[in-house]
Amino acid sequence: MLGLEKFDLEEIAGALEDQTDYEHFHLVDPRTGEMGYWTREGGIDGEHPVDLDELDLIPIRPLPSYVWYEDMADFADGISDERAGRRLERAIRGRGAFRRFKDELHEEYPELLESWYKFRDTRAQRRAVEWLADNALVDRETAARFVAELPDPDLP
Repeated sequence: MLGLEKFDLEEIAGALEDQTDYEHFHLVDPRTGEMGYWTREGGIDGEHPVDLDELDLIPIRPLPSYVWYEDMADFADGISDERAGRRLERAIRGRGAFRRFKDELHEEYPELLESWYKFRDTRAQRRAVEWLADNALVDRETAARFVAELPDPDLP
């Protein structure tokens, strides 16, 4: 098993969030922690298709969008500005929630952007470490310690 320092947590978190399609996957080499990329048509080198099952790499399958939606809801619920919280909660109702939330922050509450990014990134890093533990790439004790030492940041 490798230590956490061998993995790019930001890249793993991005792969866990990637909701574009299932025609491509980010991959992790369990021996080195190096990241790769696979597409159905181009394999891992961009030219030679290969079945994912034939690789000694672990695909990172995206988490369901509701996981990331909960981050927006928790952020809106946790900020002290009640008006901003209500507007953000309204923005995430229905289809297009992610875009509306982002637009609302950028256009109406840019002062909350830094707090949002820190909140979102903290949760994404914890999910990346949990994914590594779930795939036996780091031990559970290391993952639990990391998650415990990285609580949600205080919200304004």
